[in-house]
Amino acid sequence: MLATRNEHKLRELQEILESVELVPLPPDVELPPEDADTFADNALGKARAAHVATGMRAIADDSGIAARALGGRPGPRSARYAGPDATDEENLNRLLSELAGKEDRSVAYVCALAYVDAEGREQTVEGRCEGALAEVPRGTGIRLRPRVRPR
Repeated sequence: MLATRNEHKLRELQEILESVELVPLPPDVELPPEDADTFADNALGKARAAHVATGMRAIADDSGIAARALGGRPGPRSARYAGPDATDEENLNRLLSELAGKEDRSVAYVCALAYVDAEGREQTVEGRCEGALAEVPRGTGIRLRPRVRPR
């Protein structure tokens, strides 16, 4: 069970985990709010909820940007940084605005994965891609995201 209703995320993870059949979260399963202080805790909350509701093994993720000059913000609040209904573009614009004129533009894209097995045992892992945030958006894609230049 993948604790998301995001079809793009389901396709991406299915490609990575090709030997595992992933199924999307049923529409009647409610996930907890992503209000934890860490990416790992947000992911674990979603994986736990999916496991409890379905009895299946569950995988969940949480990810976002952490800017060093902003003390790690927006961090786990990345998707709602400019407000609860903000678009990717609005979140990016707020981040760019807060980093405007700052010498340190170091950021990390952080992704945490949580897994709850059939017996309820839990595991989390976290990865980071370090870089520097460009001063203006560039590139193309279906979603506007901060561009991180590897160091």
